[in-house]
Amino acid sequence: MKAALLRRPNLIEENPLSIEEVPIPAIGSRQVLVKVAACGVCRSNLHMIEGDWAAMGLPAKSPIVPGHEIVGRVARLGDDCGGFKEGDRVGIQPLWSTCGACEFCLTGREQICRSRQITGETIDGGYAEYVVANANHLYQVPDNLKDSEAAPLFCPGITAYSAVKKAELRVGKRVAIFGIGGVGHMVIQIARLYGAEVIAVARSKQHLELASELGASVVVDISKGDREGWLKRIGPVDSCIVFAPSTELAQLAMTATKPGGTTVIGVSAEVGQLPFVDEKRIVGSVIGSRQDMKEVLGLASAGKIKPIYQEFKRETSNKILNMLNTGQIRARAVRVP
Repeated sequence: MKAALLRRPNLIEENPLSIEEVPIPAIGSRQVLVKVAACGVCRSNLHMIEGDWAAMGLPAKSPIVPGHEIVGRVARLGDDCGGFKEGDRVGIQPLWSTCGACEFCLTGREQICRSRQITGETIDGGYAEYVVANANHLYQVPDNLKDSEAAPLFCPGITAYSAVKKAELRVGKRVAIFGIGGVGHMVIQIARLYGAEVIAVARSKQHLELASELGASVVVDISKGDREGWLKRIGPVDSCIVFAPSTELAQLAMTATKPGGTTVIGVSAEVGQLPFVDEKRIVGSVIGSRQDMKEVLGLASAGKIKPIYQEFKRETSNKILNMLNTGQIRARAVRVP
């Protein structure tokens, strides 16, 4: 099969991914071979490819095939894969496997299992014609969702859903969302399902326009240098959710959160000094559990949330990631091999 391989992290401008012929992977017990129909392109892929996460030991092997939000069809089943059959349309999220026995797995927090494997980071991912999935972490895709529409649900969708749950929103609450990209545009939609008023904070015109289209009541153009003027105009908010990879914006979110409120951080950033006397909470958030994933698929199938995506059929993975890096992707890019 053809696959986009990362042999050594490098700047995306140097085109570090190479298209190569590699063997179709073998499968073991409780594993499924999936023929890839669509794979979302995530900024996390870019961070790993450029070496930003080397200190965390990622990528965990070399070479590796990136890509962790995948929709395809079952091509082959290993032993003990009840519940699936050849031809089923399925999805794979970043959480490729967990131990199932630790304190985190047993308390509904399996996404922070210390033995977890991550699709496209520790295990080969979806920038290929075929990918191996763990049957315990494989999902049936609803029939009324297109391949490219469903793929972003398996990272932006579940990541946004998990973050919004941690923000403890409800009718009458106000939430500021920092970063309106692949994940942020899903956060807006899910926050509105809770009845919260949404303030969107972004830098680019296309993201500000997208936020308005999705129902944000206030959009803030942070590129104009008015770092805190908008906050004086609208006042502090009950919660902030940060998916802009920026220490400046993470610290601004802390300032914008009212006493007793919650700031949810889904990116690498330094939040600065914690104003403990205001009893503000900072909560980290990463992907989500299998139950979260099933709930996200149900919301999408019911038409309550909808990924905004651009489909790329002929462009190379290097080119798509370059476009993401230079702000040319409105919400989510989806790679169609």
